[in-house]
Amino acid sequence: MSTTDKAAPANATDATDATADTADTAAAAQLSTAPAEDGAAAPVGIGVIGWLRWFWRQLTSMRVALILLFLLTLGAIPGSLVPQTHIDPMKVEQWKKTHEFWVPLAEKLQLFEVYGSVWFSAIYILLFVSLIGCIVPRTWQFVGQLTGRPPGAPKRLDRMPVYATWRTSAAPDEVLAHARGLLGRRRFRTEAAPGGTSVAAEKGYLREAGNLVFHVALIAILVAFAVGKLYKYEGGKLVLRGKGFSNTLTQYDDFKPGSLFDSDDLPPFSFTLDRFDASFETHGPQRGTPRTFKAYVTYSKGADGTPTPAEIEVNEPLEVDGSKVFLLGHGYAPVISVTDPTGKVIFKDAVPMLPQDANLTSSGAVKVTDGYVDPNGVKEQLGFSAWFVPTFAGEGSGTMFSQFPDLANPRLALNAWHGSLGVDSGLPQNVYRLDTSKMQQFKDDSGQQFKARLAVGEEMVLPNGAGTVKFEGIERWATFQISEQPGNGLALVGAVGAIVGLAGSLFIHRRRIWVRAVAGPDGVTVVELAGLGRSESARLPEELAGLAAALNEQAPTAPAPEPEPAPEPDDAQAEEPPAEESREGERG
Repeated sequence: MSTTDKAAPANATDATDATADTADTAAAAQLSTAPAEDGAAAPVGIGVIGWLRWFWRQLTSMRVALILLFLLTLGAIPGSLVPQTHIDPMKVEQWKKTHEFWVPLAEKLQLFEVYGSVWFSAIYILLFVSLIGCIVPRTWQFVGQLTGRPPGAPKRLDRMPVYATWRTSAAPDEVLAHARGLLGRRRFRTEAAPGGTSVAAEKGYLREAGNLVFHVALIAILVAFAVGKLYKYEGGKLVLRGKGFSNTLTQYDDFKPGSLFDSDDLPPFSFTLDRFDASFETHGPQRGTPRTFKAYVTYSKGADGTPTPAEIEVNEPLEVDGSKVFLLGHGYAPVISVTDPTGKVIFKDAVPMLPQDANLTSSGAVKVTDGYVDPNGVKEQLGFSAWFVPTFAGEGSGTMFSQFPDLANPRLALNAWHGSLGVDSGLPQNVYRLDTSKMQQFKDDSGQQFKARLAVGEEMVLPNGAGTVKFEGIERWATFQISEQPGNGLALVGAVGAIVGLAGSLFIHRRRIWVRAVAGPDGVTVVELAGLGRSESARLPEELAGLAAALNEQAPTAPAPEPEPAPEPDDAQAEEPPAEESREGERG
């Protein structure tokens, strides 16, 4: 038995070889289910219909699909580098101030709305159409091949890349029956030739199925992306300890819906922030690094739902009716009370402060709309720009920055203003900033700006008998993001399907094997095995060698024929002297 792993010769020398080359090429071409590639250039003079057909073929080719996928990935990069308006409008305005030179170009290219831009949508839609146009014909061809049978053996099996042959005393029908049984047990699809001289077998159909699954998964991911963008909603809410939130549009601090989202679709639920715990590293180089953040809440589903306690941590959201409540951040809210000149409390509340650094140095504003009546009988509103530190460095430090994020030595600095807060203008205001355009700052006896630095329990008396401000205590707050992404489940299924399909297309190899058994001139059966793979695979020679060894056990190699004896010389030839001796006699 002999086994060879070889490549087919480049040229045929006779008509028989040309026919074999054609059969071999046809057999190899049938292993592919991909549509035939069209030429790069369209024929001249084909008309409008012809140009449309050519454009469609180019668009639905695998090459163009890969180019569009690359462009889509490349187009998403600006969305990560440049702030997006629908995510954080304040960051967009800050970016414009710091990059004034690039603002006109960025606005023309719609870089502040990348995922809703015309060019990104065009790439997205073209990729979607390209994938569908590529998958549909491949699917029909694949279904046709699944219902078909392996093609017959080529005329010249010895021209296949992998080949084995030997002679056996077993009958051809017996050899082919053994071969078909071996191939069937190895999960090959087999088909006997009409003449009964060969068996064709094929395996690895799931390779093309993996390709189709991969492309269908890409479509699922694109659909999930579109559904998520169109029907999602996302909003943020700052909640003080002891306060609550109800999932209605008016309760959000900021709300970003999808273009097709309806506010009536908000799932009804509510929750209350019962307690918030935070701990930090106190020693070593990691001092001040967050260790744990945890919010303890009580939530209810619907208007009459049963209150249920729950815990929310970073990356461990609370899920209610398809919506997820994420814990984003936390901070401090000094409790401040303000009394008028008569001693009446006109303001008392916990005022949230926004962190400015990792140690939770925070800033904010206190707005007292009731105000007080000045000596001239004019009612004025009060405003305080506030600066809070949870751990003050100590008196005389000259700075008002926190040394540690936990409450070790809290201080509250206030600058007092009086006048009009501008809240009656009807224009929205930032609750964490004080608009002093229509206000005046209080002055002390020396004419300097009136400000104070307070510890918990301390108070400051405003000039001109305007009242008293007291630092009552400190509360905590936490920020939550409430969101619903309807396409997340489909995106996950698509991602898993893409991995499975890609693995199948990479690790499954499509191949064919032919076995031929015919009786030779001397009556001994000649067995031939050949293999052909769609792609280069090191396993094909090993697989054919194993099959040949197994078949050889059932159809052993026949002994080599005896060599024919050399013919005996005639008497006349034996008596004739050699030519050289004759010549020597003549010379003598």
